[in-house]
Amino acid sequence: MQAVAIDFETANESRTSACSIGVAWIEDGRVVETEEHLIRPREMRFNPFNTAVHGLRAEDVAGAPEFPEVWHRFARRLEGRLVLAHNASFDISVLRHTLDDYGLAWPACSYLCTVVLARKAWPQLAAHKLNYLADHLGIALDHHRAGSDAEACGRIALAATRVLGLERLADIAAATGITLGRLTPGAYSPCKGGNPPRRRRRGPER
Repeated sequence: MQAVAIDFETANESRTSACSIGVAWIEDGRVVETEEHLIRPREMRFNPFNTAVHGLRAEDVAGAPEFPEVWHRFARRLEGRLVLAHNASFDISVLRHTLDDYGLAWPACSYLCTVVLARKAWPQLAAHKLNYLADHLGIALDHHRAGSDAEACGRIALAATRVLGLERLADIAAATGITLGRLTPGAYSPCKGGNPPRRRRRGPER
C-alpha cells in the first residue's frame, strides 16, 4: 500500500491557521520523498506560544502562498493513499477545517494515527510522543519542523509494521484491531483502537 505521512504547524489556536505542512511519501516500504511548504494563513496572527514551539513568525511566511496553492501541488497524488499522522486528530482536524475555510473538497482517503499504532507496537514505553519514539528508534528528528516530523511519522509507522511482524502497512488494521479513520467529501470518521498508555501524561502526543 502506498502511504503518505503529513504534519501541520499552526500559527495560533485556530485549526484554520496552518503555517507549514510536511509531507513524506512512502512507497514499497520506505520513505522515498519528503516535502515541506510554508503557508501564509488567511489571518496573520501568530500566537507567541505557537512560535515558541515551531519558531515560525509572520515575517517568515509573508511571501508564502496561501493554503489552496500549496494543497493543489499534491492533492491528487494523495488520493487513495493511506494517510499517516502522529496525533491524527490534530492534523486531520487542521486539514478538514482549512479545506472548509477555503471551500475546497475533502479528499477520499483512510488515515492512521501513529500514536495509536505506537501504543500497539511498543506498549512498554512510558510515552509515545513523536520525539520520544524517534529517540527510541534512532530516527533523526528536527522536532516541529513539519517536513522532519512527517518523515519521522512515516518511519515510525514502518518500524511498527516490522515490530508487529507484518509485511505491509495495509495489514495493520486487521492485525491490531485498529479502526482506520476515513475521510471522504462531506464525511469523517476518526481512527480508533489501541490500548491506552500505561501511564497517562498531560499534553498531546506530538
